Amino acid sequence: MKTAIVIGAGIAGLAAAARLQSKGYQVQVFEHRPYAGGKLTQITVGNYRFDAGPSIFTMPHYVDEVFTECGKNPKDYFEYTMVDDICNYFWEDGTRLTSYADIEKFSNEVEKNLGVDAAAVRKMVEKNKFKFETVGNIFLRRSLHRLQSFTNWETVRAVLRIPRLQLFQSMNKVNSRLKHPKLVQLFNRFATYNGSNPFEASSILNLVGHLELGLGIAMPKGGMHDISQSVYKLAQDLGVKFHFGNKVDEILLNKNVANGVVVAGQTYKADLVVCNMDVHYAYEKLMPNAVKPKKVLEQPRSSSGLVFYWGIKRSFPELILHNALMSSDPKKEFECIFKDKTITDDPTIYINITSKSVEGDAPEGCENWFTMINVPHIEGDQNWDELIAKGRKSIIEKINRILNIDIEQYIEAEEIFEPRILQERTFSYQGSLYGISSNTRTGAFFRHSNFSRRVKQLYFCGGSVHPGGGIPVCLSSAKIVADIIPDAK
Repeated sequence: MKTAIVIGAGIAGLAAAARLQSKGYQVQVFEHRPYAGGKLTQITVGNYRFDAGPSIFTMPHYVDEVFTECGKNPKDYFEYTMVDDICNYFWEDGTRLTSYADIEKFSNEVEKNLGVDAAAVRKMVEKNKFKFETVGNIFLRRSLHRLQSFTNWETVRAVLRIPRLQLFQSMNKVNSRLKHPKLVQLFNRFATYNGSNPFEASSILNLVGHLELGLGIAMPKGGMHDISQSVYKLAQDLGVKFHFGNKVDEILLNKNVANGVVVAGQTYKADLVVCNMDVHYAYEKLMPNAVKPKKVLEQPRSSSGLVFYWGIKRSFPELILHNALMSSDPKKEFECIFKDKTITDDPTIYINITSKSVEGDAPEGCENWFTMINVPHIEGDQNWDELIAKGRKSIIEKINRILNIDIEQYIEAEEIFEPRILQERTFSYQGSLYGISSNTRTGAFFRHSNFSRRVKQLYFCGGSVHPGGGIPVCLSSAKIVADIIPDAK
């Protein structure tokens, strides 16, 4: 039987392992942490449970697909419901707005609260849908580094539509046609879903808005942690062998062919290796003597996140599963993150409260607040202790102003997650959440490939390589890898 080794048990590594096992390989997964899931894990603080990582779940059918393509029924492993009320938005001047998966309802809500013609909103949503339907399948389902990905009618059609895709205009420039600054800010926010700056990133990233507003978002029955655990269970049932608490020290290369790994001085051989680690770390630490793709590795990194997990001994009916308290100066906010490598005094605050949907995540009458702001990756002489203290102070003050409350008196449990912890736990280079940013007009299309051009039998999946970060996108990288690798014979 042919064998495969997967490095890292993040969601992409889990999906790749399951897919390869179902293709006839005997797969082993090595993970340096004592659990499966990578960033997609959970923590408990006092009497509160929190999803520790990703909190917005789009394209749940990509999870279902892992099970069906491995010959299993998704419902035997995983349950979720679609969310009708997507996000509550709050501004300092008292403006409030709810986004909905129903486009008619959302556009009417915008017209009612912001005075923007509903038809203009629907037109923008339709344009984002057009972008997704034109390039989404090409970008998410295929390697952009193989000639055969471009020799088909779907790709030719996309090329012919390039003038309508607005590739060489920034998200902000295109979204500014909506005129109202608050609505522009709302649509620009989708750049942060892959750690980018809407004032620099290509407007092709507006298709991310379609994933949320057009296709809707879901919530797993037991929280986001259910996603990784369900795929982990699938992999186990298929026969994948897991080694937790085992850090890979080296990828073995024999005449430019990957044929195993070294773990704690012990050699494990395999016919191929799939790396779910940050690609920068893989080259620097696991293959120090290999030729490095310098141009790719030197691309600018994405933003990171500062999260306060708060157990709140009170309930807030004005808040739902997803909430955003918007900055009054979004341009300054992004300049602070990407140019000055610091935190603005007035950040946009995202508050995820899974206890609104998941029973038992908080005691009766209480809520579990995943409270996050976007922050820079690690670079230069930043004083992170000072930045964290500054961020917490700004968050507290903004919440108090907008909700007219003294929130600190209700915080009875707290845990902090910040870029240094992210880097230490997941080997994410410079503590960036999504690997490289897409802060160029073509950045989203030029991530590291899902295979090595110089080393045979070496493949890559996860958020630091094509097609990028986020749960459905990472699952796509696993599918691309599995589709490239031939069935075991």
